[in-house]
Amino acid sequence: MKRSVLTRYRVMAYVTGVLLVLLTLGVIAKLLDINGAADFTRVVGIAHGWLYVVYLVFAFDLGSKAKWPVGKQLWVLLAGTIPTAAFFVERKVSHELETKLADPAPAVAEA
Repeated sequence: MKRSVLTRYRVMAYVTGVLLVLLTLGVIAKLLDINGAADFTRVVGIAHGWLYVVYLVFAFDLGSKAKWPVGKQLWVLLAGTIPTAAFFVERKVSHELETKLADPAPAVAEA
């Protein structure tokens, strides 16, 4: 697996996570009837929705190349829908895969 697959997943995890936190804050502001919150929530909601689709594609690509089981794949895919979960899942996934990418491929012994 190439490092670029992990990098693009990481970027989209952070983008999706930040937008979801902003969307959550916008919804709270909208419920508190703060002026301009409705427009902010609409713009951030649209941006999060479209970029979440990109996140899904990159996360699925990463999971298939990393050969994850279905349960782990679903957890990573759903992390973009839970505020702040994308940050924690991204950190765990990155740490796990960075160690695998850092280890050189085992040499084949010649007989």
